[in-house]
Amino acid sequence: MARTLVVKATAGSDSPERCAQAFTVAATAVASGVDVSLWLTGESSWFALPGRAEEFDLPHSAPLAELLHVILSGGRVTLCTQCAARREITESDVLPGVRIAGAAVFVEESVADGAQALVY
Repeated sequence: MARTLVVKATAGSDSPERCAQAFTVAATAVASGVDVSLWLTGESSWFALPGRAEEFDLPHSAPLAELLHVILSGGRVTLCTQCAARREITESDVLPGVRIAGAAVFVEESVADGAQALVY
């Protein structure tokens, strides 16, 4: 049975190491052929917008924009519905390939057979 990795990123520039860990794990899993779903919640929500990942900087970490590109090219990226609404982000604002979905979809993905969920 194929495994799916669901990664929820809750941190952004407010906690750069935790943020970078979520993106690094998700991108590494995609590069390894794992089915990956990255969820952007809380302050990581801003990275659904064009140019925001390029502004992120953490010494000794892969550039967030490159990690996000890897994830978008081989996995799924979802922006939390409530998080988007609180930041007035709409579907027309986000990067191509980013969807907006809510808790029911997160739960469905996380409890699916063969799924492993990680929260950062």
